[in-house]
Amino acid sequence: MATLRDIKRRIIGVKNTQQITKAMKMVAAARLRRAQENIINARPYSRKIYEVLSHLLSIEKDISNQLLQERELKKVAIVVVTSDRGLCGSFNVNVIKQTEEFIKEKFNEFNENGGVFLYCVGKKGYEYFAKRNYNITNSYPGIFSHLKFEFASEIAKELTHKYLNNEIDKVYLIYNEFRSIIQQKTVIEQFLPIKPFEKNEYDTKVAEFIYEPSKVDIINFLLPKHLNAQMWRVLLESYAAELGARMTAMDMATENAKELIRSLQLTYNKVRQATITKEIIEIVSGANALKES
Repeated sequence: MATLRDIKRRIIGVKNTQQITKAMKMVAAARLRRAQENIINARPYSRKIYEVLSHLLSIEKDISNQLLQERELKKVAIVVVTSDRGLCGSFNVNVIKQTEEFIKEKFNEFNENGGVFLYCVGKKGYEYFAKRNYNITNSYPGIFSHLKFEFASEIAKELTHKYLNNEIDKVYLIYNEFRSIIQQKTVIEQFLPIKPFEKNEYDTKVAEFIYEPSKVDIINFLLPKHLNAQMWRVLLESYAAELGARMTAMDMATENAKELIRSLQLTYNKVRQATITKEIIEIVSGANALKES
C-alpha cells in the first residue's frame, strides 16, 4: 500500500501537469483566433481568382494549358500535411492513416515500383514515413511556427515545375480541414492537374468583358496564382485544425487531471485516517497494558 508521502508526491506531480496542460490550452486558444482570422482574410482572394477562372474557362474552350490536362498516370506525388509537435489528439494519426490507406487502395502497385513520391509538411509525418521506407522526395519541417504565404508558394512552385517537366503525372493533398474547435475532417484533394471548375452564381451575374491581352493569356497567368492560393488555404486549414485539436486535447487532459487529483486526495484522506486510527489503537492498547501490569 502506498504511503502518505508517495500519494502526496503524486498529487503534486499531477497538479504540475495540470498547470502545463491548462497553459497549453490557453496558448492554443490564442493562436487559434489568429489562425481563423488568417483563413477569413485569405478567402476573398482565393474566391475571386476561382470566380474569374471559372468564368473565363466557361467561355474560352480553346485552351491547351498543361496544368488542366489529364495524362497517362505513371508517377504520383502526395503532399501529406501534419504538425511539427504532438499533444494534439488524433490529428496526425488520422492524416497518416488516411495516407497509407489511400496509397494501398489506389497506388499500391506504383508504390512498390517507386512511383509514389511523398512531400511531408510537418515533422510528424516525415518521422513516421521515413521509418517505413516510403519514397520521401522532400520535407518541410518547422514552417508552422512562422507560417507565411512564401512557404505555400515555394511548395506549389516545386510541384508545378516537376509536373510540367513530366516528372510527376498527378498531385494529391492530404490534410485536416478545419470545421470547428472540436471537429476536423481529413480531406484528400487533387492538386494537379487542376480539376474542371464548377459553374457558380458568378457566371450568371457577370457581364461580358473585353479582355486584354486575351482570355487565354489571362487564364495562363492566373492558374499558377490559383495553385498558390489553394496551397496557402490548405496550410492555413491544417494549422487551424491542429490548434483546435490541441486545444481540445489539452482541455480533456486538464479535466482528467482534475478527476485524478480528486481521486488521489480521497485516497490520501483514507490512508491518513487509517494511519491515525491505527496509532490511536496502539496508544490505547499500550495504556491498557500498562494498567494491567
